Amino acid sequence: MSTSELTRPPLPPFTAETAAQKARLAEDAWNSRDPERVSLAYTPDSQWRNRAHFLTGRAAIVDFLTRKWTRELDYRLIKEVWAFQDNRIAVRFAYEWHDETGHWFRSYGNENWEFDAHGLMRLRIASINDLPIVPDDRLFDWPLGRRPDDHPGLSRLGL
Repeated sequence: MSTSELTRPPLPPFTAETAAQKARLAEDAWNSRDPERVSLAYTPDSQWRNRAHFLTGRAAIVDFLTRKWTRELDYRLIKEVWAFQDNRIAVRFAYEWHDETGHWFRSYGNENWEFDAHGLMRLRIASINDLPIVPDDRLFDWPLGRRPDDHPGLSRLGL
């Protein structure tokens, strides 16, 4: 393992600034839609609940995200810190995507994160709901990849 895999700054205990940085780094990684890249932010034995799916470990995370982004096309995500304390961060998020038939959705959710001392996430609990939308209602319209710094976040979008 390289040093970068052992430590993922910012590290706990979190401040308002470092919690926001951690959430943006997670958003950027997820917007890459690269399961391997995303998995490196988690401990090798990370525990997840994603909707009704329970996962353990990086290999399961990679498999899950590979399947997710095969179904959820043109995925674009925004995360926002809701609360933080010590080694925990709660975020709210929304993402837009469409299925293979072209039907669009906005998925809303909350995540509870717990980190180890090296800044790797060891626990992720996500609750998510999907709302069908028409293409004219889409709000996440940047080119695929990282959300531009000048694109509004959830609060500014009224979400």
